[in-house]
Amino acid sequence: MKKEKTNAMRMLDRAKIDYEQVSYDTQDGHIDGASVAKKMGQNPKQVFKTLVTKGHSGNHFVFVIPVEAELDLKKAAQSVGEKNVEMIPVADLLKTTGYIRGGCSPVGMKKVFRTVIDESALSQPKIFVSGGRIGLQICLAPLDLQKAIAASFLSITRL
Repeated sequence: MKKEKTNAMRMLDRAKIDYEQVSYDTQDGHIDGASVAKKMGQNPKQVFKTLVTKGHSGNHFVFVIPVEAELDLKKAAQSVGEKNVEMIPVADLLKTTGYIRGGCSPVGMKKVFRTVIDESALSQPKIFVSGGRIGLQICLAPLDLQKAIAASFLSITRL
């Protein structure tokens, strides 16, 4: 049976980037990052969530951080040269990125947004990010993710 590819996977395939597709059970309704890490039996430090923000300038920015970490909005704003950034409303996520909450991948969004990955990713051989659909993660090397989405690595979480 052929697995259906998401936009994120098609983009990685086109870029010839190796990744592993990992599914998890969604029947209990728990799709938050910590629950996903537990369901996959993975260290939460290796499982990353994708957060979309809007800056003072009106531009959107994407931040990829460990699921148990909290985005430091001040550090995030500084990392993209903004006065401030704030999370976009969940209702705006689909029209902005093409993805829904719980299935928002940093790869294959409708538009290319400036993206920052928390530098803690560099301490992991592989990280997991959403595969573009609830119940699906992709596992890849942090530098491969950086290459795929032209991201930078900076400290953007609270200590």
